[in-house]
Amino acid sequence: MNFFERQRRVRRLSVRLVLLFVLAVVGIVLVVDLAAVVAFNATAAPAQELLGLIAVVTVGTLAAIGLAALFRTVALRGGGGKVARELGGVPVPADTTDPELRRLRNVVEEMALASGVPVPEVYVLPDEPAINAFAAGWTPSDAAVAVTRGALRRLNRDELQGVIAHEFSHVVNGDMRLNIRLMGLLFGILFLAVIGRGLLRAGILGGGRNRGGGGGANPLPLVGLAMVAAGYVGVLAGRLIQASVSRQREYLADASAVQYTRQTQGIAGALKKIGGVAEGSELKAPKRDEVGHMLLGEATGRASWFATHPPLADRIRALDPSFDPAELSRLARQWAASPPSGRQEDVALGLAPRDVSTAAATGPAGETPPTPGRALPVEGLQVPVAPAEVLDRVAAPTGTAYTHAAAILDRIPPELLDRARDREAVVPLLLGLLLSGDPGVRRHQHAALADRHGPGPADAALRAADTVAGLHPAFRLPLAELAFPALRDRPGPELESLLASVFTVIRADGAIDVSEYCLSRLLLNGLQESLHPDSRWRADRRRLTDARSAAASLLTVLAQAGHTERAAAERAFAAGVAALRPGTTLPYSPPDDGVLALETAWPVLDGLRPSDKERLVAATVAVISHDGTMTVPEIELLRTVCGLLHCPLPPMAGDGVG
Repeated sequence: MNFFERQRRVRRLSVRLVLLFVLAVVGIVLVVDLAAVVAFNATAAPAQELLGLIAVVTVGTLAAIGLAALFRTVALRGGGGKVARELGGVPVPADTTDPELRRLRNVVEEMALASGVPVPEVYVLPDEPAINAFAAGWTPSDAAVAVTRGALRRLNRDELQGVIAHEFSHVVNGDMRLNIRLMGLLFGILFLAVIGRGLLRAGILGGGRNRGGGGGANPLPLVGLAMVAAGYVGVLAGRLIQASVSRQREYLADASAVQYTRQTQGIAGALKKIGGVAEGSELKAPKRDEVGHMLLGEATGRASWFATHPPLADRIRALDPSFDPAELSRLARQWAASPPSGRQEDVALGLAPRDVSTAAATGPAGETPPTPGRALPVEGLQVPVAPAEVLDRVAAPTGTAYTHAAAILDRIPPELLDRARDREAVVPLLLGLLLSGDPGVRRHQHAALADRHGPGPADAALRAADTVAGLHPAFRLPLAELAFPALRDRPGPELESLLASVFTVIRADGAIDVSEYCLSRLLLNGLQESLHPDSRWRADRRRLTDARSAAASLLTVLAQAGHTERAAAERAFAAGVAALRPGTTLPYSPPDDGVLALETAWPVLDGLRPSDKERLVAATVAVISHDGTMTVPEIELLRTVCGLLHCPLPPMAGDGVG
């Protein structure tokens, strides 16, 4: 099953969840309506009065559930970081020198580069001694990955890598958005129980009798009791839905962790430690049940019929068929006397030296020590590629991609890594990455930045551009991805100013090339999604026939950018059209404004159905590689286009690192 099929399954699952919650809400409304009829002794009332009472109670109940769910969902618009902070999470600085935290950040950065997504925010739950983790957010651009202090202390690097790979599976496959929706809907149903408890207290404090002097029983306690019961019935239904959804996805995420890291010891070892250490996976946070469906292990630490995760033994056996569940008991006895230490295991396994600070990795003169791996590709290197191969790689990093990502981190100059992780230096660095290599275009861009922000910031961006001028093309996109955490740490007004700066750079001169434009647009999309997460229900149901003009614009611009001769560009465009709509011909008509014509195309193309987006990515590959090969800049261009379409493409074989 590839990325696009998983996206289709997630959307079908979203529809099913909505239907199940609607059924749960209907059941709750019926219970509350019945309780209201009995409480107000309306069984013998005229039909008109009875229907009026039922209508009022129904509308009130639906309004309470809907407004509570909406309120909770809006409160979660802060993205994954909001969820992590509610559970007591503390952000891990991008430039941390703490050995445990540095190891965590390195693993997250490597996994992000291997997955082709921006580096998420990283949090630690310092008051949680158990082993657990989760990923939360609306999109990869506002995602956060959080691990417990127990996971940092108990897991070795391979096991931590397996856990992070498990969570990244949820990030790239769209599970996070569904998870955060579940949080809002569950809160709406639980809100009835809160109202019911209030009515119960009001009725009891009121003496249990009406104060109107009629001598009738006060209906508030009965209504309150019914609402409490209805609310908890709804929560029970929600827990069942959580369990039915989460259990299957946990198996898939475990399997993805093995695919990402190319070894089972990591995620399997982490699951064994959850089953063997005394703390298990149980969280102490009051809101643990609300996020139970998005955690690595059971939030309560207890297996039950309503468990959100499959039994640990079954998960481990799915990874290692030879596993004997009795091993968990043996490990529990062993670790009761001497709990495992991840850092000590790292030393024994020879993994510790990889996780040192940038400063420690440089020599006395600031020189980077030699890094093993093959030589970087020379300009013009041709890499064989096929559209089917690319489609299989979307959101499916392999062990090779992870090795490439680690090598990229090793080969980017330490000075640039430090700047990318520094909240003060990151803005000039990114603007420098976006400035054109053409001197004439760069002068236009510098002048535009100076007009908007003054000469100081413009000159800083120009100096940064000179610093990154010699950076290998294979490292430009990864460096931008590494800079996202430091960017998100900037105040909102400064990020809004940076958004304006990116627009300024893009539009300073129409001569900006496609690679520079796409990198600018990818940064712009990431910043916009990070600042203003889209919490609306997204259907993504636009058909390719409704996006014909936008798709043609993309293929035309890519064909024009890759070829100086019109005849060659037309052949590449025709190859893309054939992959997009076999048997169809479209006129090759380059837009007057060049790459800027794509400004109106991206929202249309990103809203395509998964099946149509799959065809569009195949057509994009066909244009860029119509001769069956791609250069390294073309590979990075393809990865950038896929990122703009929210189809993350990992580093591909032949990109010259690793």
